[in-house]
Amino acid sequence: MSSAKIRALLFVPIPILLLALTACGSTPKTSCSLVPSTCGCGPSTVSSRVACPANRFLFAAGFDGQLTTFPINLGTGSVTISNSIPGPQNSFGMTGLGYLYVSNPQIGGISSIDAWAVDIGTGTLTAVPGSPFQLGPLSIAFGLAANSRSEVVYVADAGKIDTLQIGATGALSPIAGSPFPAGNNMFLAIDPMDRFLFTSDVTAPGNVVALAIDSGTGALTPVPGSPFQIAPNSSTFVEPAEIAVDGQGLFVYVALAGTNQIAGFQIDQSSGALTAVPGSPFSTGNGTMTLATVNEFLYVPNGIDGTLSAYSINTTNGVLTSISGSPFPFYAVSLAPDPIGSFMYASGSNGLLALSIDPTSGALTEIGTPVPYAGAIAMTVVP
Repeated sequence: MSSAKIRALLFVPIPILLLALTACGSTPKTSCSLVPSTCGCGPSTVSSRVACPANRFLFAAGFDGQLTTFPINLGTGSVTISNSIPGPQNSFGMTGLGYLYVSNPQIGGISSIDAWAVDIGTGTLTAVPGSPFQLGPLSIAFGLAANSRSEVVYVADAGKIDTLQIGATGALSPIAGSPFPAGNNMFLAIDPMDRFLFTSDVTAPGNVVALAIDSGTGALTPVPGSPFQIAPNSSTFVEPAEIAVDGQGLFVYVALAGTNQIAGFQIDQSSGALTAVPGSPFSTGNGTMTLATVNEFLYVPNGIDGTLSAYSINTTNGVLTSISGSPFPFYAVSLAPDPIGSFMYASGSNGLLALSIDPTSGALTEIGTPVPYAGAIAMTVVP
């Protein structure tokens, strides 16, 4: 798929979305603790029905109506294709919490969220009873994110965020007050402590909407001062795209497709209010649309250049610094990182790449050879 086509799909009329989920480590666990944890497979309320396994699986979906499973070799990080099952024809968001949820947008109609239970031993997917779960009229389901503490799935929708409770069987139902207004949002990110949700707002010239998450219900409340303008002294439409929070929950970053830059904001740890990082926005390569963070590193595919830029994040002020060797010669459209910090998965026209992440420098090294695959728009690692 050409970068021009991807860019067109991103903004007219539906965005491309990549969201990654915390993956369990290589050491088997017998129970889960409250997130964030070294396992990352869910809160104590989930542990009663989902134990942290020794297996991991990468799931991917795009525009072919198929949902593909890739078992991950925990020793090397390499992946192989296991099987594919029918899924949404066009999917732009994916997340999971013991279950796998995939957005199913319908232009001018009623969008839905498809749900599957994940076999933690084999990766086999079984449809959750009642799936697909419909949203409201004239809904367009874009990005997904999961608030692990409250067992809530958030859906970026046209001018709002649908907030859906995860039931005991994996079924979804709206919480009180849903949907919540949130500007013209398409991409979502939640800080690691489940305190705040951030979304990129394409209302010109471009903003970031910040919302506080109720720790009990998962309900959303606007943060004082939200929305926060990305380029307050410019009339240029910066086209905010993918959004991500760093591993410590201190900073939020947004890919600016209109200017090939990355905007950075420091998060007020009490209120969730945002302040621009010194030097923001930062220049990157051509074709910036998506990004991903792993611990103290940020990765940005440059779709037109066919490269992958990597930056270290200053943990004091959030400033981005290009790491040695960046940009790396890897073409990618979508990224699915291992938040534990070991591997990165990149999907593009050259297939599915498995990359190892140097824990000290953040440098990327290809693992084996690309797995032949037509390309994914949404990817995530579970459980």
